[in-house]
Amino acid sequence: MPRKTMIEAIRDAMDVMMGRDERVVVFGEDVGFFGGVFRCTQGLQAKYGKSRCFDAPISESGIVGAAIGMAAYGLRPCVEVQFADYVYPAYDQIVSEAARIRYRSAGDFTCPIVIRMPTGGGIFGGQTHSQSPEALFTHVSGLKTVVPSNPHDAKGLLIAAIEDPDPVIFLEPKRLYNGPFDGHADQPVTPWSKHELGEVEDGHFSIPLGKAVVRRPGAAVTVLAYGTMVYVAQAAAEDKGIDAEIIDLRTLLPLDLETIVASVKKTGRCVVVHEATLSSGFGAELAALVQEHCFYHLEAPVTRVTGWDTPYPHAQEWEYFPGPARVGRALAEIMEG
Repeated sequence: MPRKTMIEAIRDAMDVMMGRDERVVVFGEDVGFFGGVFRCTQGLQAKYGKSRCFDAPISESGIVGAAIGMAAYGLRPCVEVQFADYVYPAYDQIVSEAARIRYRSAGDFTCPIVIRMPTGGGIFGGQTHSQSPEALFTHVSGLKTVVPSNPHDAKGLLIAAIEDPDPVIFLEPKRLYNGPFDGHADQPVTPWSKHELGEVEDGHFSIPLGKAVVRRPGAAVTVLAYGTMVYVAQAAAEDKGIDAEIIDLRTLLPLDLETIVASVKKTGRCVVVHEATLSSGFGAELAALVQEHCFYHLEAPVTRVTGWDTPYPHAQEWEYFPGPARVGRALAEIMEG
């Protein structure tokens, strides 16, 4: 089976869908001739032409607004916002239009758009190129939110997102584009070409939205993570020698509550890990759900390990980033609780 980087897998997903369905169009800032800032769309314009893959003006609200209009007329746009940090001018279009069309029209219209965005830090991008805004979207009824952690899932989930009749926010952890990152910044990254999750089958396949996967079975504590934090949690568990069960959520909405509850009822402990800031982060929702559904099985309070409640710093990136040392301390402490 061929091995791909996450960049190549994402490009392959769009290529497959553009080849299968002429309604699929791809556009955004620099995604056409240039192939995108991370080259996720490289070669698509040459293959499908300027009417199927094209550059848009530097206007996130314009990109998303145009995509909504296209969807209403029967197309299936897959648009790129160059960094998740740039999405805020388009937030009104996403919340007030894309997420509401099905409800406002009593089902007469849907909005089959995908909004792709590189997310997260670990690349010294500073406060305007490192944000993790997933909680802003999971709060909005009518949106689906996806965060893949590897090339195989990225392709299958993106195909499922493009085929979905409703708007999907597709957040791509850019620290994972070229290899899994375990938070040890002083150690080399294993390329996807040497990692089992870099194996991506050719052609069409999809991974259902709303289905988590257990990345590391365990019996002592459940760790809920997504994106880059899956690998940080694995490193922390191995460093501490703790029998942690690590669940890769993959999609935040719809959420695979069944898998979460089954794991926490088995282990009796739960640690939630994400890179976004602590206050009102998605981890708060996860902690509340675990408390609600697993209260009589918990042996200790649910613990969250996250970014700090500050803008993402440039000079102190690794003090902000929830690395294996911080996650490991939380695992050790909850085992004593």
